[in-house]
Amino acid sequence: MFKTIANAFRDKEIRKRILLTLLMLAIFRLGAYIPIPGLDVAALNAENSITDGSFFGIIAAINGTFGSQGTIFSLGIMPFINSFIIMQLVTIIVPKLERMSKEGEEGRKKITQITRYVAIALAVVQAFGFVMSWGDNFIGLFGTGVANKWLSRIMTVIILTAGSTFVMWLGERITEYGIGNGTSLIIFIGILSGIGSSLINAIQTMAGQSGDTSALMGSVWWFIGFILFVIVLFFFIVYVDMAERRIPVRYAKQVKGNKMYGGQTSNIPMKVNASGVMPIIFASSFLMFPQMIASFWEGSDFYNWYARWLGVNGYIYIPVLCLLILFFSYFYAQIQFNPIEVSKNIQQYGGFIPGIRPGKPTSEYLAKINNRITLFGAIFLAIIALIPSILVAVMPQELGLTNAFSATGLLIVVSVALETNKQMESQIMMKTYKGFLK
Repeated sequence: MFKTIANAFRDKEIRKRILLTLLMLAIFRLGAYIPIPGLDVAALNAENSITDGSFFGIIAAINGTFGSQGTIFSLGIMPFINSFIIMQLVTIIVPKLERMSKEGEEGRKKITQITRYVAIALAVVQAFGFVMSWGDNFIGLFGTGVANKWLSRIMTVIILTAGSTFVMWLGERITEYGIGNGTSLIIFIGILSGIGSSLINAIQTMAGQSGDTSALMGSVWWFIGFILFVIVLFFFIVYVDMAERRIPVRYAKQVKGNKMYGGQTSNIPMKVNASGVMPIIFASSFLMFPQMIASFWEGSDFYNWYARWLGVNGYIYIPVLCLLILFFSYFYAQIQFNPIEVSKNIQQYGGFIPGIRPGKPTSEYLAKINNRITLFGAIFLAIIALIPSILVAVMPQELGLTNAFSATGLLIVVSVALETNKQMESQIMMKTYKGFLK
């Protein structure tokens, strides 16, 4: 990776793209430290501590806003992600949108525009949910009167919506003019930003235990064990993320004139975790959105019922989360890989899979392999999603180490880093290919 970065900086155009990306990410992080006027941020953070398994922790892990609670970028990129999920589902159901998605670049632009409008609408709803959940911590912009209080809430909703829209714009600028996917990189940098502060807080906690030798040694061993666990988990995630099943494809020899074509052997790479972290994001957002809506009427029967059963610490939250991860894994796999289309392409170019007849048997074989791989990937993602609950139950909470590296966040970091590295390599290859031919 470091060699790729060094080679990228040697090229003027790629260097500009990288610097632009860094500038946009720096602006995002700057906005994450600008508090909303009239909000007691310190009291809010103390009341709603951000842990990997908490309601606000899931929000932070998804949109990359660790440490950004009560700031103008509190919503982050989450409304756009939710809008993207909705549009993915609706496009399959609504024939007009499905036809639009197949119209090429123009159709995709129209769908993207609709996604933006839906994201802004969701931002308004989620911003209102945030404001209502802050309760007494919200002092207000225009005094303490009832009328002024509601005016303050409306102004705060506008600020949060504008902040989320600006973050969405930053992501699109990175995707268009920078390196990598803008949305993914915003989440990436937001997660990394919380690591340093969490580790520093853990070290400060251990320093405060210097008078108690037994407590200090216990904390040190927990700290070392946690770091080793994170390193092992990191390599495991990298291994699974890069793993793939290669289906061999042979092409028959063809004689055209005096030349012979074909007779080569290729393969179809099928990634074990082709959907990446998207099923976890989809599942978490699906469970989180009703809870956010219910927070408008905190203390109501529906809110209490949902928090008891399907809340972050609810009785059936984990089983439902695992089932949703399984569902979205297969859903995303069906979108990305079409066995019938792949089978047609293989047959069209005179290829075949050894031991499998061309046509329908080939598509059925590819579908079977894809389903098996997707099942393994879904189980892997479910385990990743369950790790925070295990850590919270096992580790001492006074160190706050469970906030430093969330399993979901680590998966996002690894996936984004690998994908960005691939994009930089492809950019370098495109720049050096002409010279290679010369």
